[in-house]
Amino acid sequence: MPIWASAGLWGLLGASSLVLGAATAFLLNMPRSVTAGIMSFGCGVLISAVAYDLLEDGFQEGGIWPIVAGAMAGSLVYTVADWLVSRNGGQNRKRSGDQQKKQGEGGGLAIAIGSLLDGIPESVVLGVGLLAGNGVSIAMLAAIFLSNFPEGLSSAAGMKRAGRSKLYVFGLWLVIAVLSALSSLAGAALLGGAAPQVLATVNAVAAGALLTMLVNTMIPEAVEADHNASGLLAVAGLLVAFSLSNLGAG
Repeated sequence: MPIWASAGLWGLLGASSLVLGAATAFLLNMPRSVTAGIMSFGCGVLISAVAYDLLEDGFQEGGIWPIVAGAMAGSLVYTVADWLVSRNGGQNRKRSGDQQKKQGEGGGLAIAIGSLLDGIPESVVLGVGLLAGNGVSIAMLAAIFLSNFPEGLSSAAGMKRAGRSKLYVFGLWLVIAVLSALSSLAGAALLGGAAPQVLATVNAVAAGALLTMLVNTMIPEAVEADHNASGLLAVAGLLVAFSLSNLGAG
């Protein structure tokens, strides 16, 4: 199977937990504190993936300057895009409480665009990771899968409270999952044969975008609903992801 096709399938797998999270929000009436706790765990997982699987590995391949430049560029681009989405009603897309009710129906498109904006960097990373010839990174795949689940869960819970239909919610996440798979496919197809410094820079761009996304959208939901346990659960998530990254090492 071509690398780009394999990348697309792995990207689809990583994004599928968005749909699973949304299904859980509709099947189970979970307390907001539980939803926020799962979100905190997902934050820790992504922090580990950003620090060790993207930045540290990229530094080993390309040196410090591609990492610094790429991460700052990714953060800046995400910040501007997130500001535009938030201005048009997508600022509460990951909130599980009543915040989405205040946006009305006009915020639906902004929520969809914002959710896609959040998913593209991590999907591209999966595709780029296959270009090293070592197969998919289990740690990165696990990080994406485990962090996407609470994203889908929390956002769908908020949409449910806002009165959005099941067709809208599941249609949204299915489209985003498919587009995430295409992003992973594109990452592998367009960067085949690229120099290590280029790949390191692309990973750093994704890392900067993901870390900014965490601070802007995931951490506020996690801390607001369950402040006391959020830090502990984030550390647990980080350690689980870190352990996966180092399986077999030493």
